[in-house]
Amino acid sequence: MVANGAVLATGRIFGLDSQLLFDLLFQGIAVFILFLFVGYLLINPVRKALQNRQEKVQKDRESAEKDKKDAAELKAQYDAKLAGVEQEKLEILSEARRKAVRNENDIIDEAKAEAGRIRASAEREAALEKEKVKEEVRLEIINVASAMAGKMVDAGMDPAKQEELLQETLDEIGDETWQSK
Repeated sequence: MVANGAVLATGRIFGLDSQLLFDLLFQGIAVFILFLFVGYLLINPVRKALQNRQEKVQKDRESAEKDKKDAAELKAQYDAKLAGVEQEKLEILSEARRKAVRNENDIIDEAKAEAGRIRASAEREAALEKEKVKEEVRLEIINVASAMAGKMVDAGMDPAKQEELLQETLDEIGDETWQSK
């Protein structure tokens, strides 16, 4: 109760008097001014640094999202090009096959034409050779006929002799010559 009695004797609760209130008010104002001063000197630069850091993080995040979108676009383009390359490969192979078939047909046509030319040339040569042989046979027949006529004239015109000379001439020439005409 002594403490209670001391409160009653001075008439103050917690020792509040005008001096204490003035000191509290002055200290409050000083603390407020100190907070303003510290806030101006320390908090504002820290806020500014935090805001700059936040802006940098936001920019980095936006840049990362943009890079991610660009990478997705590039991947899509790459996949499209890859599919295009596959299609182009098939087209190139198809075109090469078509060219090979065309070249094969050209070579076959050329070979057929060459074979036709060779055949025509061989037929011409055979015809010329046949004509040459016919001419040689004709000349041989003329020579034989001349020789036979000369022998007939020398031997006289005896029919048995003529038949014998004719048979002898036919044996010399051969039956094939007369049968070819």
